[in-house]
Amino acid sequence: MSKPVGSALDQVWAHLGTFGKYTVINYAFLLVPCYLYGMYGSVYNFEAMDINYRCEIPECEALNDTIWLQYAIPKENNKFLKCKRYQTLNQTDGFCGPNGFSSDIVGCDSFVYSSEDSVVKDFNLGCQNWKRTLIGTMYGAGFFVSLTVTGILSDKFGRIKAVSIACFFCGVFGVIRSFSVNYVMMIATEFLETALGAGAYNAAFVLGMEIVQPKGRVFGNTLINFAYNSGTMTLSLLAWYLQNWRYLLRTIYTPSIFIISYIFVLNENPRWLLSKGKYEEAINVIKKAERMNRVKLREDLVNSLKIETKSEVEEESFISVLGKIIRSKTIAFRVFLCCYLWVTCSFTYYGLSINSVFLAGNKYVNFLLVSFVEMPANCICLMILDKFGRKKVLVSVYMLSSLFCMSLSFIPEVLPIWRLVLYLGGKFSITIAYSTVYVTVSEVFPTNARQSLLAICATTGRIGSTLAPQTPLLALYYTNLPTIFFGAVALLASLLSLMLPETLNKTLPDNLEEAKSISHNKKQSND
Repeated sequence: MSKPVGSALDQVWAHLGTFGKYTVINYAFLLVPCYLYGMYGSVYNFEAMDINYRCEIPECEALNDTIWLQYAIPKENNKFLKCKRYQTLNQTDGFCGPNGFSSDIVGCDSFVYSSEDSVVKDFNLGCQNWKRTLIGTMYGAGFFVSLTVTGILSDKFGRIKAVSIACFFCGVFGVIRSFSVNYVMMIATEFLETALGAGAYNAAFVLGMEIVQPKGRVFGNTLINFAYNSGTMTLSLLAWYLQNWRYLLRTIYTPSIFIISYIFVLNENPRWLLSKGKYEEAINVIKKAERMNRVKLREDLVNSLKIETKSEVEEESFISVLGKIIRSKTIAFRVFLCCYLWVTCSFTYYGLSINSVFLAGNKYVNFLLVSFVEMPANCICLMILDKFGRKKVLVSVYMLSSLFCMSLSFIPEVLPIWRLVLYLGGKFSITIAYSTVYVTVSEVFPTNARQSLLAICATTGRIGSTLAPQTPLLALYYTNLPTIFFGAVALLASLLSLMLPETLNKTLPDNLEEAKSISHNKKQSND
């Protein structure tokens, strides 16, 4: 059997240079949507912030002072309750004084909101926290559609078209959402944005990995992660400056509409063109890279692409692969295990980001710090994975994340700095786990099923990001309940990671039998 087209193309790319001028320019274009999507993934934190409000007391609101609030609204922990008030008495003299209200506590009929900006205020969502958190859940739910839609678009029409069209839809629905006139329009456009546009990040990630040779992919992956993290940090600064969720959406989503121009500016990925048998188009792109990089490829090396394209064996269908997985208890359990690890990562990762705005202190600074900590985490991940192995790293960082999150219950709120340090430690640890899971999942499954199984894990993992926006509701019962919950699922993930095979320095399995036989102790040379 001949080598796959990728091996010949990797040789071509090796001669062109790991990061030659052609690759650098194309990567720069790809980092733009990655940067933008770093903002889109977290904008919910600022457009649907829980703000200060209280019950409206119509009979007293016109008074110049607010001393009557202490008689009209009950307190808890020295703070006025948001959703409760004292029952008024049927009298007129001194109505807003201490004798104007009974000791009976009732719910609010209407609300008075602070000057803070949020959809809570615009759509009168006071004391309807489930409606506020549902906005983020609808955003996450759209991913279940987008991963399929964008995947089909990418495989059928090309990576560039997938990135461009998905970004365009994301930008359009993001801008439309900024003009929402009611709550229903808000959640509908939230879902449509991700359902039709969120897959652009995955398509850009795949394209980025395909246009560099193997030894350049680790660095390329780091660049993409940094671009995404930079977008997330930029979001907090823009939200802090603009103080208006509608202006914020228009500012960050408008640039995405212009990504549609990539269809006319960028060349399609040669790897995809060869997989579709479009040899001449692929060669034209390679020759363009030759000219830009000022490199001349050997004729026999270029011709090898055509030979191997013709002899390429068709991959197994998804149904065929799924049937083999079901019949193999080892691989089926491994799929279940990797799905849980992915769900834990997305649930804890996004949950910590969302809940960071509720920490004591400046919510914009807190979110900025929680986002910034991902950069050193990704750097550390690259340094330790090849030294300590995937399994040890996963067990350790899941355990650390669990300890950091659960320890918050023992730190009083009068020590906000220490609480923030532990919180950042939890985000730092789960970020390393997330990056490690990406690598591990790609190594424990066979080549002839790797992409399909990774897609299953990634899609299942979106359950975590869909549920994460609901976790602030837990804080209504106990302040530290969200982080306790994050710690519990991370602890279970740490224990389950012990059941994973170690793949450090082992040859990637090419079929299900090789994947099942991966040893926990023996090491193979990766040649």
